[in-house]
Amino acid sequence: MTPTDSESRPASGRAATLARLVHISRPVLWINTIGTGALGMWLTGQLIDVAAIPLLIWLTLPFNLLIYGVNDIFDQDTDALNPRKGSIEGARIEPREVKLIAWAVAITNVPFLVYFVIALPIAAVGLILLYAGVFVFYSAPPLRFKARPFLDSLSNAAYGLPLLIMPVALEAPPVWPAVVGLLAWSVAKHAYDAVQDIDEDREAGITTTAVLLGPRGTALWSGAWWLVSAVLFALVSLPVALVNLALAGILVVWLLVRPTPATGRRLYPLSIAFPYIAGSVASGLLLAAMFLGVYP
Repeated sequence: MTPTDSESRPASGRAATLARLVHISRPVLWINTIGTGALGMWLTGQLIDVAAIPLLIWLTLPFNLLIYGVNDIFDQDTDALNPRKGSIEGARIEPREVKLIAWAVAITNVPFLVYFVIALPIAAVGLILLYAGVFVFYSAPPLRFKARPFLDSLSNAAYGLPLLIMPVALEAPPVWPAVVGLLAWSVAKHAYDAVQDIDEDREAGITTTAVLLGPRGTALWSGAWWLVSAVLFALVSLPVALVNLALAGILVVWLLVRPTPATGRRLYPLSIAFPYIAGSVASGLLLAAMFLGVYP
């Protein structure tokens, strides 16, 4: 074996480990963190603010590895029953990977949190800790919101917090209708997406909002929250509100017509696309307004 061969093996091993950690962080869902963070920055009237860059970087791999790495550690039993896991929709980890994931979460997140404590206003630090804490205890005991109906859905309002964290960190006024609207939107999205996992969660003895309400009840629950979000978004941008209402209407009506977990699975690609479509409309309109000098 040549020295080049011996040197390439550790390098390829590190690349494989990094690729595995990226898979666990579910890149297809990063839009929910980095996209929201960027929108929060733009709502302050800044195209790019140097002070926001560390937050934006944290909202990519580090924070998503925290969300989904912790989730995968504590959901190994249910993930083993879930045919979606092991794909782009989420990893199916092995017990031997738990230590790696725990260390990776700590190594990628703790330096950012230390920096935030030093560099950001105390209110922003408090919101960041709340943001991280909610997602840790969504999966981890003793709170484990995931297994508590309604709290599982309500806790996922935290996905909307970057719209508040970013302006507070940059010492700018939050756009409150957008913030509260996204909190409500996130409550709806979580419950709706959980419909596809009703059978696996029930078999594992986990009672989520979707398990408790069933597909039809969950469609009504999510529809109500999405309606609230559309009303609030309309206070900021009517086109954004209408796009959200149209996409939510398709998802809700389709599930009401065919109220089964299988319908939830079929509609999940559209649900994944929802924030990409609505976020693109919101971002496009906001950036256009900034370039034309009509915002803020």
